[in-house]
Amino acid sequence: MAKKVVATLKVAGGKDWAKVIRAVKSPKTGAYTFREEMVPVDKVQEFIASGTK
Repeated sequence: MAKKVVATLKVAGGKDWAKVIRAVKSPKTGAYTFREEMVPVDKVQEFIASGTK
Protein backbone atom coordinates (compact mmCIF):
# COMPACT_ATOMS: atom_id res chain seq x y z
CA MET A 1 0.00 0.00 0.00
CA ALA A 2 2.77 2.45 0.86
CA LYS A 3 4.35 2.08 -2.56
CA LYS A 4 1.22 3.49 -4.20
CA VAL A 5 1.25 6.57 -1.96
CA VAL A 6 4.96 7.18 -2.54
CA ALA A 7 4.48 6.79 -6.28
CA THR A 8 1.59 9.27 -6.16
CA LEU A 9 3.70 11.86 -4.35
CA LYS A 10 6.42 11.71 -7.02
CA VAL A 11 3.99 13.09 -9.60
CA ALA A 12 3.89 16.88 -9.93
CA GLY A 13 0.37 17.18 -8.46
CA GLY A 14 0.82 14.40 -5.90
CA LYS A 15 1.32 16.74 -2.96
CA ASP A 16 -2.18 18.12 -3.47
CA TRP A 17 -3.68 14.93 -2.03
CA ALA A 18 -3.98 13.61 1.53
CA LYS A 19 -4.60 10.08 2.76
CA VAL A 20 -7.58 10.02 5.14
CA ILE A 21 -8.15 7.02 7.40
CA ARG A 22 -11.58 6.81 9.00
CA ALA A 23 -12.95 4.29 11.52
CA VAL A 24 -16.38 3.00 10.48
CA LYS A 25 -18.58 1.02 12.86
CA SER A 26 -20.44 -1.94 11.38
CA PRO A 27 -24.16 -1.79 12.19
CA LYS A 28 -24.38 -5.58 12.08
CA THR A 29 -21.54 -6.61 14.40
CA GLY A 30 -20.54 -3.37 16.10
CA ALA A 31 -16.91 -3.91 15.11
CA TYR A 32 -14.85 -1.08 13.67
CA THR A 33 -13.19 -1.24 10.27
CA PHE A 34 -10.89 1.33 8.76
CA ARG A 35 -11.39 3.03 5.41
CA GLU A 36 -8.46 4.67 3.63
CA GLU A 37 -9.11 7.19 0.90
CA MET A 38 -7.07 9.73 -1.03
CA VAL A 39 -8.74 13.15 -0.86
CA PRO A 40 -7.66 16.53 -2.27
CA VAL A 41 -6.01 18.59 0.50
CA ASP A 42 -8.54 21.41 0.23
CA LYS A 43 -11.46 18.95 0.69
CA VAL A 44 -10.17 17.05 3.76
CA GLN A 45 -12.23 18.94 6.36
CA GLU A 46 -15.35 18.65 4.21
CA PHE A 47 -14.76 14.91 3.75
CA ILE A 48 -14.31 14.31 7.49
CA ALA A 49 -17.40 16.35 8.37
CA SER A 50 -19.56 14.50 5.84
CA GLY A 51 -19.25 11.17 7.66
CA THR A 52 -19.98 9.17 4.49
CA LYS A 53 -18.61 9.00 1.02
